[in-house]
Amino acid sequence: MKSRILFLVVLFPLVALAQQGDRKFLSSDLARTRNLPFSSGVLVGNTLYIAGTTADPDKIKAGLTPEAEARDIMEQIKATVSKAGMTMDDIVSMQVFTTDLNLYDAFNGVYRSYFKMNYPARAFIGGTKLLFGSRFEVLGLAVRKGT
Repeated sequence: MKSRILFLVVLFPLVALAQQGDRKFLSSDLARTRNLPFSSGVLVGNTLYIAGTTADPDKIKAGLTPEAEARDIMEQIKATVSKAGMTMDDIVSMQVFTTDLNLYDAFNGVYRSYFKMNYPARAFIGGTKLLFGSRFEVLGLAVRKGT
C-alpha cells in the first residue's frame, strides 16, 4: 500500500507536467500573495511571455515616485525572467502602458539601467487608467539566446 501511495505521489506531478507539454507557468510572490488569476510569465520552449506587470499596490498607495514605481516593475520582471532561467538580455520586446506620456523620460531613466547594450523593441502607450492606480504597466517577450 505504501509503495502505491509513493508511486502516485511521484507519478502525479510528472503526468501533470507532461499534460502541459513544454509549458512552464511562473508566478511572482505578489501574484501568489494576492491570489491573482494569472501567471507572471509562461515559458513555452525557449520563449517567455511576460504578463502585464504593475508596481506593488501597497507601495503605490504609499506614494511611490514615478522612478520608484518603474524600478519596482522592472525588478518584478527581472525576477520572472530569472525564474525562467533567463536574463534581462533575453528580452526582445516590451510594451509599456502609462497614464501620463510626460513620464517617458522618468521611465526611461530607470529602464535603461536594466539592459547592458541592445535594448528590446518597445512601445510606450498612453491610456487613462491602469490597475491599482499604477502609472505604468509593462509586458514583454523573451527568447533564450542561442535559439
